[in-house]
Amino acid sequence: MDQPVQNRSLGVNLPGHKEAWEMVLGELRHDMSRALYETWVQPLRLVGFDNKTFTVGAYNTYGKDWVTERLSAQITRILEGLYNEPVAFKVIVQNGFYKGGDNPPSVNIKQPGYQGGVERREAAIKVEEDEPAIFVSPKSDLFVEEDETPVDAAPVNDRSRKFMLQRAYGSDRARLIQPERGMFITNYFFNNWLPLLGHSAFTVILAARSLCFWNPMTGELRNVVETEMGELAERAAVSVRTVKDVLNNELVQRYFLRYRVRRVMTSNGVRTAGISLQVRMDDPLTPLDQVTSGLMEEEEWYFPEFSGEKE
Repeated sequence: MDQPVQNRSLGVNLPGHKEAWEMVLGELRHDMSRALYETWVQPLRLVGFDNKTFTVGAYNTYGKDWVTERLSAQITRILEGLYNEPVAFKVIVQNGFYKGGDNPPSVNIKQPGYQGGVERREAAIKVEEDEPAIFVSPKSDLFVEEDETPVDAAPVNDRSRKFMLQRAYGSDRARLIQPERGMFITNYFFNNWLPLLGHSAFTVILAARSLCFWNPMTGELRNVVETEMGELAERAAVSVRTVKDVLNNELVQRYFLRYRVRRVMTSNGVRTAGISLQVRMDDPLTPLDQVTSGLMEEEEWYFPEFSGEKE
């Protein structure tokens, strides 16, 4: 039972550990941005207060390390202020709060590039200006899918699809718009990831995806490209400095983009020659949704050579 603790030297009742944790959450909610709070603090679960050690549980080692490195000192100061004595703060990996039991299911979410546990890797490609790679949507409102055709309707063939496109856009406009070539953005990515990533990271990820190709219907995937930060900045309409910051952002590196600098030997020594970029084409669950659903994303969706690059 969460009973108030009496400090005999002061003659006052101190808050129980549940009440103290609510006070800590209130302070952090006030000091942090909503996105950071909901991503890293809200998923924490109170474990207990024993031997002057305040313990909370994180959903995985990544969350544990993030909170320990960035918030441990601040939380300790708040707790010591509440209890008027030295208090230790500890974060552990504690999965008992997952739905479905004490041991959350280990879900292997199939990522593009991996099929049946076997790595399916496409060669790196250089995207030319006159041959843009695209992300193909499996469905489009402009097309009638074969399995959606009414029983008594005539079969819809490629010719009729082209006619529908022409009628929807007009031939002159269609030549400019090219409606058959587009990017598919899920509502989930827009509604859940944009608030966490911010607009700059959001547009850089979309610009990177525009350099790649993924057809979910056939499984064809080309998500490793050779480019330059300047090209990526131009596509995203941001500065090169912003692109560098985005590529080194923790959430972006963990879930969306990995890069390594390409270096070549010249007569004047080693110089950089752009970057190799690996792009995640599907949308991962946000950290909060991983906690609430119990569906954990793979720790490393990228190839080993894209580990640990910084610039």
